[in-house]
Amino acid sequence: MPRPAGPRRSSIGDVARLAGVSVGTVSNVLNRPDRVSEGTRDRVFDAIARLSFVPNGSARHLRAGTISTVGAIVLDLRNPFFTETARGIENRLALADHTLMLASSDDDPAREARYLRLFEEHGVSGLLVVPTGDDLGPLLKLAARGVNTVLLDMQSPTEALSSVAVDDVAGGRLAGEHLLDLGHRRILMLNGPHTVRQCRDRLSGLQRAVERRGLDPDAVVQEVRLPTLDAGGAAAAFAPLLERDDTPHAVFCVNDLVAIGVQREIRRRRPELLGRFAIVGYDDIEVAAELATPLTSVRQPAHDVGYRAADLLLSRDADGAPVHEHVVFQPELVIRATSTPA
Repeated sequence: MPRPAGPRRSSIGDVARLAGVSVGTVSNVLNRPDRVSEGTRDRVFDAIARLSFVPNGSARHLRAGTISTVGAIVLDLRNPFFTETARGIENRLALADHTLMLASSDDDPAREARYLRLFEEHGVSGLLVVPTGDDLGPLLKLAARGVNTVLLDMQSPTEALSSVAVDDVAGGRLAGEHLLDLGHRRILMLNGPHTVRQCRDRLSGLQRAVERRGLDPDAVVQEVRLPTLDAGGAAAAFAPLLERDDTPHAVFCVNDLVAIGVQREIRRRRPELLGRFAIVGYDDIEVAAELATPLTSVRQPAHDVGYRAADLLLSRDADGAPVHEHVVFQPELVIRATSTPA
């Protein structure tokens, strides 16, 4: 038995029939109302209201040769940093009556490539991308085909691609200097894979802070790379370290989700040690200040990163060509209760 048809969306033809005019007249009322008499305009608007007609924006943009949709690919939408970045993108695009198509690559190059292809097939007006690795070849090819592309959360090594990023080396250095100022001389860094640029840069900044104090990074810094950069992955990796007497009591976490996992595991397994660990997170997500023990964190201006990247994507020079620029924000250390002296 055939399924009953769902409600049909009213078309411009339906409006024309109800108003007793041609489709071209309805189009003129919507796009060039000055060409239509007042009485005819009134009949068309009355028909639009009665039919609850909504113009097809996609078709209109295709006819005009303009697209008002922007694609964005981030590493992981579960991370509140990228959620806030996406909010910044959305807020800027809304000012220009553009819409956002958002995807998460999950740090998977194949998944990233699939979304790049899909977005290009959809004819987006531009792309904002947090790359999964250092190979920018696919993005450079997109730019060469006329798809304006801006790198997110990465400093571009080429003038062909604009970028908006945060100085993660400086952020790692801030965390390291703070832990050293607290008197710690051994630091555990819970990090992610070095294929992720942010992980490499934050470790590099930590090592530079140690070197500046005349200390040996190999003797001071102990790195543990996590399988996943979330609270669960951090808790699983940190649990066996809690049972060891030689585990450093200063912990620098690659992001706040990892730091939350560390706090949770200490509270669950060794609550008597909670006040002995100095823990520094990264991102300063909103919940960091609301935890039972508020978290010291390196703040990134996530909303500003997204907003500025979208603004750059939309910008054009006097000749109408995309503006190429590289913007780098500076991080800020926010000190809270987890800054425990040695």
